[in-house]
Amino acid sequence: MEVLRARASVAGPWRVYTFLGDGENESATLTCGELDRRARALASRLQARGLAGERVLLLYPPGLDYVVAFWGCLYAGAVAVPAYPPGANRGHSRVAAMAADAGARAALTTGSLLRRLGRRLAASDLGLAEWLVTDDLDPGEAARWRDPGATAESLAFLQYTSGSTAAPKGVMVRHGHLLENERSIRLAFGQSAASVIVGWLPLYHDMGLIGNVLQPLLIGASCILMPPLAFLERPLRWLSAISRYRATTSGGPNFAYELCVRKIPPAERAGLDLSCWSSAFNGAEPVRGETLERFSAAFAPCGFRRPALYPCYGLAEATLFVSGGAPGAAPVVRHVAASELARHRVAAVDAASPEARQVVGCGHAWGGSEVRIVDPEAGRECPAGRVGEIWVAGPSVAGGYWNRPEETERTFRARLAGVDGRLFLRTGDLGFLQGGELFVTGRLKDLIIVRGRNHYPQDVELTAQRSHPALRPRGGAAFSVEAGGEERLVVVHELERHRESEAEAAARAVRQAIAEEHDAQVYEVVLVAAGAVPLTSSGKVRRQACRDDYLAGRLPIALRSGVGGEGAGEAPEPAPLLDANGLLALDPAQRRDRLAADLRQRAARALRVPGASLDAAGRLVAAGLDSLAAAELRGELEAAFGVPVSLPDLLGGASLDELAAELLGRLEEGAGLAAEEEARPASGAGRFPFSYGQKALWFLDRLAPGDAVYNVAAAARVRGEVDEAALRRALARIVARHAELRAVFAEEDGEPVQSVAATSAVELLAVDGSGWSEAELQARLAGVAYRPFDLARGPLLRLALFRRGGEGCVLALAVHHLVADFQSLAVQVFDEPELAPKKELLTPVVLAKPADDPKNEL
Repeated sequence: MEVLRARASVAGPWRVYTFLGDGENESATLTCGELDRRARALASRLQARGLAGERVLLLYPPGLDYVVAFWGCLYAGAVAVPAYPPGANRGHSRVAAMAADAGARAALTTGSLLRRLGRRLAASDLGLAEWLVTDDLDPGEAARWRDPGATAESLAFLQYTSGSTAAPKGVMVRHGHLLENERSIRLAFGQSAASVIVGWLPLYHDMGLIGNVLQPLLIGASCILMPPLAFLERPLRWLSAISRYRATTSGGPNFAYELCVRKIPPAERAGLDLSCWSSAFNGAEPVRGETLERFSAAFAPCGFRRPALYPCYGLAEATLFVSGGAPGAAPVVRHVAASELARHRVAAVDAASPEARQVVGCGHAWGGSEVRIVDPEAGRECPAGRVGEIWVAGPSVAGGYWNRPEETERTFRARLAGVDGRLFLRTGDLGFLQGGELFVTGRLKDLIIVRGRNHYPQDVELTAQRSHPALRPRGGAAFSVEAGGEERLVVVHELERHRESEAEAAARAVRQAIAEEHDAQVYEVVLVAAGAVPLTSSGKVRRQACRDDYLAGRLPIALRSGVGGEGAGEAPEPAPLLDANGLLALDPAQRRDRLAADLRQRAARALRVPGASLDAAGRLVAAGLDSLAAAELRGELEAAFGVPVSLPDLLGGASLDELAAELLGRLEEGAGLAAEEEARPASGAGRFPFSYGQKALWFLDRLAPGDAVYNVAAAARVRGEVDEAALRRALARIVARHAELRAVFAEEDGEPVQSVAATSAVELLAVDGSGWSEAELQARLAGVAYRPFDLARGPLLRLALFRRGGEGCVLALAVHHLVADFQSLAVQVFDEPELAPKKELLTPVVLAKPADDPKNEL
């Protein structure tokens, strides 16, 4: 908190956070001063309600409101509990379990999200005293803030290690732990105030919160954030943001790099410049050497350098970061014998050997931390060449689990034989040290990590058991296997006797329930005979033994359902080359079936299952559609057909048939409107009635004449020179083609009249601004953006081109909301042949709001 207070007093207009709401366009920004004021305003509200020292749940959609809420809790002396708001059909029990375990008094959220949650989830359902909305903060509240007097030992927040339904554990992270871990990250990643960080990781995740939100502020750098779904829908957005903002640091779990290789074709890579990317961290799940090779080879033509790849290791119990290599050093990859590794021994083999297994080094410990490899039974350090449990000690190791003294003692206070006094964190991960380099080889505990998210097997098993009455109670085992270069989830479950005929329905129920409750796709559901799942003498599931039986083919299988089951060797059929134009060109009687076939193949590709396995009438979530697959599918459909697709609908129960009907209806409706528009006279000249929205805007303007609040404005820096004559020709064509841009709005006999002229002049101001300061440029841009329009005389569109010498140009545009919005402007501008190819040369400029100016002198 002291760091932010100090930066706010000296940093000026430095933007620490920029949020790309759709993954591409800037929708919100925060300077240190703005963050400090908003955090103090929120903190004073929390203090007034007696929440200092209490646990407070954070339930926000992705965005900077989350950042303000987290800092507001620090400023208030409250203990933040970062979480993710439950969806329409999932996540309620996860949030309820976290709230109950933390003893949360209140939840913070936005007004719009509270209205949505309020229909399904009352505060009492979570055991809360109240909900607090934070997007209506009064800046005046900041003056009532009281410094809570936090120290290094003060509890900052609870980082929950899982969203589990049975045993969520809150790691107690103190201010001192955060500062020490951030120092380690800064040194290990080679970061400074000149760094630029781009992140898409969830802000409630330790890597997203500590690595992407806190790190830039503490080192004085800048951070560009986007929603996770924006990346999942279109991975190109992540790399484009790195290229556009010249990011030095960015990363995520291993699957993110795989997704980029798989989903960004060579043609889309051409415009990327990744030469700025010096630290591409890879953590939160097993790092795979094959992924590192594929990614560096795929993006080397874009300037990406292999030494930028930065495998690292960490866990929430150690705050976040434990180990990583030297900045700029290439990843260390070794080949060891798989059979020896299974015996916890390390034996090097040639890469061409059929026994070879790649292991990737995760560097060495940083910041005073210490890593030991320990025999988990004897508590003694392992000799060289042996695999053991990874134990960690150091100033970043957290204070234990909230209200769980026995588990804290067992996990955080391990003592190494022969080492007096020092306490170690037992990570539950297996690995070995070689030449000071840490190699992580597996897990001692049963924790399942899929796509960077932790899942406790007992929670998955309980969800599966409850999904269908034909499944035996306490008769299941959940574990992970490696398939296709990533970790995948397998569920083995016993069927009740004499209910084998219900096996297919039970498998579908398991897949759907796990997708809904845990947002995880099941790679394979294996239903077996009663008594087939191995147990201990005390009746506990032997998951490792069940996994061994599964891999060896020893299970008495009644049904295999999934990618690993029947037809596993078949590659999904290639998606037909179908788009909106191709579909609408078909005979109307053929469209529905053709679209349904197209959707089946696209869904199969997202799910990575054979198309024949998908039931057109069944819910997609029953086929295992998780948020990653849903985001991929939505992004592909919106790109192909140009109509919006609802992600909640996909995850909430849409079938292929319903999706086809919805898409076709929207496409045909849009085609009808387009045909009606084409039937209008080419010039579009004449008098036309107002739409309902136009009439409302016109009357608002009459109430406050000259108010610029309905000016739609944007500005962009243009790399290189601009051909002014070509720009004028393009604008003239746009105005000629779009009648609304030639409209004026006058009053006749007390009624508004919309008149469209056959021709209209284009207001384009071209000025040499090469000698201006940045402040003078902003003032000129504000003049373009916020100067009022004369609705009765027009024109209602203006542009300005400011030449900036060696810095290129800045192009500014303003249009009144009566005749355009951002969506229609995108159609108007980027459909223009002379402008469309140039959009990759544009970098948006944030327009500063003018100070109060009653005379409209700007």
